[in-house]
Amino acid sequence: MDGPATAIKLGIGMVHQHFMLVPSLTVAENIVLGREPTNHKVLFDRETAVKDVKGLCERYNLQVDPEAPVHALPVGVQQRVEILKALYRGADILILDEPTSVLTPQEVRELFKAIRSLKEQGKTVVFISHKLREVVSICDRVTVLRRGRVVGTVVTRDTNLGELAKMMVGRQVVYTFDRKPTAVKEAVLKVEGLKAADDRGLPALNGVELEVNASEILGIAGVEGNGQTELVEALTGLRKVAEGRIILKGQDITSASPNERIMLGISHVPEDRHKRGLLSDFSVMENLILGSHGRPPFVKRGIVLDYGQASKYAKELIHEFSIGTPSEKTPVAHLSGGTQQRVVVAREFSRRPSLIIASQPTRGLDVGATEFVRNKLVEMRDQGCAVLLISADLDEIWALSDRIAVIYEGRIVAIKDPQRTNEEEIGLLMAGGKGA
Repeated sequence: MDGPATAIKLGIGMVHQHFMLVPSLTVAENIVLGREPTNHKVLFDRETAVKDVKGLCERYNLQVDPEAPVHALPVGVQQRVEILKALYRGADILILDEPTSVLTPQEVRELFKAIRSLKEQGKTVVFISHKLREVVSICDRVTVLRRGRVVGTVVTRDTNLGELAKMMVGRQVVYTFDRKPTAVKEAVLKVEGLKAADDRGLPALNGVELEVNASEILGIAGVEGNGQTELVEALTGLRKVAEGRIILKGQDITSASPNERIMLGISHVPEDRHKRGLLSDFSVMENLILGSHGRPPFVKRGIVLDYGQASKYAKELIHEFSIGTPSEKTPVAHLSGGTQQRVVVAREFSRRPSLIIASQPTRGLDVGATEFVRNKLVEMRDQGCAVLLISADLDEIWALSDRIAVIYEGRIVAIKDPQRTNEEEIGLLMAGGKGA
């Protein structure tokens, strides 16, 4: 196959994790884009386009208003537009790449209903996901890949989560996390009326209020794009705050630099480890001391890096965090994604922070690496650290959090005890509705 055009001709359609839609166009315009019906082979025939899309919606029971502007649609409906776009081009095989990563629980149910309907109409769906519970609930067969190779294919009804996880990593995986009971302690982080703009200068945070206590994991749940990235950047000093205050252990750090915040006890596991967390061309050792490289014990005579001390420290962390590297001198770029994340986690957690801000800490990791990172977060919480966990994986939020804060349109709209709420309520709050 020599390119996407050939794949489309062969009846293969792709719905990407990040949608490929033009926000300013209508649903119908997006669906027919590149294959527009025309009047006399010259002018775009809008009426025919709308009619064709209505027929497509009815045929596949995927209801969308053809004349609605895409930018005004919820994420779940935008995904439906992507599916219709592939079907309009004659797709018989639909590839869905991490299709639930940006959906609320209610939208996931609607997607699964659509997938089952497509299957009944003779379509083949390839469902790519790291969420094993969803794979088991929607797929007929499961093929497991490990390090680019097919490990095996099993019939879903003949397997279970444990067996699939073992196929993925080659050993048994533990899905439960034993957390020590802790008494309510003093707030480590207080955020008061926080406002900040996004990269376009538009409001992204609209008066965020929250507290994170010592020995607590506060999970932030929300559909991506509701201010999570801007909140993390504001807390770590990477984004300017327009209004409000950030208080760390009683000290106002709103104007503190990123480096000053590190010195004051904030550790950050970033959403994009390549952009914010690692220097790929640098060695494991150099990445492990990043941020501390200008301070004792890694400098001598005030300016010269003490390679002996740095190497010794790196070897200790490689052992403690089971970092699979040939040597501390190996460039980070040569390591797998899971091992790279271990480097980030080792560096940030070994600083003995009072606050850890972990943003999408297991994104893109296999089951084994995910288990490792989650266990380390719980371990830090049990040692008295305050943890702010931002994740698009609601199962992860549920498994790890002592409290769940829901963010919607740049505001914390509710904070819930996981034992006293449910997926339905959290999903409604994520979509802008009201909980109980």
